[in-house]
Amino acid sequence: MTSITPETIRTGEIRKLAGCDLEDFDLSSAQLNGVVLTGANLVGSDLTGANLQGANLSGSNLLGALLSHADLRANCTGANLMQADLSSADLRGSNLRGANLMGAMMTQAAIGGAFMSGANLMSANLAGADLRGADLRGANLSNANLQGVDLSGADLSGALLHEANLEEANLQEANFSGANCTRANFLCADVEGAIAIGASFLGACVTGTDFDRPKERETSSHSLGSP
Repeated sequence: MTSITPETIRTGEIRKLAGCDLEDFDLSSAQLNGVVLTGANLVGSDLTGANLQGANLSGSNLLGALLSHADLRANCTGANLMQADLSSADLRGSNLRGANLMGAMMTQAAIGGAFMSGANLMSANLAGADLRGADLRGANLSNANLQGVDLSGADLSGALLHEANLEEANLQEANFSGANCTRANFLCADVEGAIAIGASFLGACVTGTDFDRPKERETSSHSLGSP
């Protein structure tokens, strides 16, 4: 029986790693596209620059894993990516429903079109990330750093954005319906055409946006940037 080591994984001898203990494995730049890793233990593993396109990582534990510049266009449903380094990673169209990304480093990541409903992104750093058209319904983004992100066309309905930093973010056509944006920072954000029916902006900073008008601050049922 072939033993599970970083070398046997790299050579492709083992493709099914569901439930396997791969803690602290060095799999940087490894070709893991399509590999089954459901429920695997990848705590602290080094997957920097790895190709995980089409891989199944549902329910896997990637606590503190290094995934910078990795291709993670994969199934990560319910995965634990808490405090993982996903900076400049490719997550376009990924399934991250219910994933735990609390405190994750996601600066400059490509996350456009990703499915992230119900995901926990509390205190995550997404500065400069591309989240165009992402599904973030019901996601927890409280205290998250979203400075300069592109959330144009994203669905944030019912999301928790308490004290989130959205300074200079592109929020054109984004949907904030029913979102909790209390004490969030929208300084100089582009909110043209954004929808915020039933959203809460209590104590939010809206300086420099089209939302910065007394008439609009009195109601939470409106489109941001409407006249």
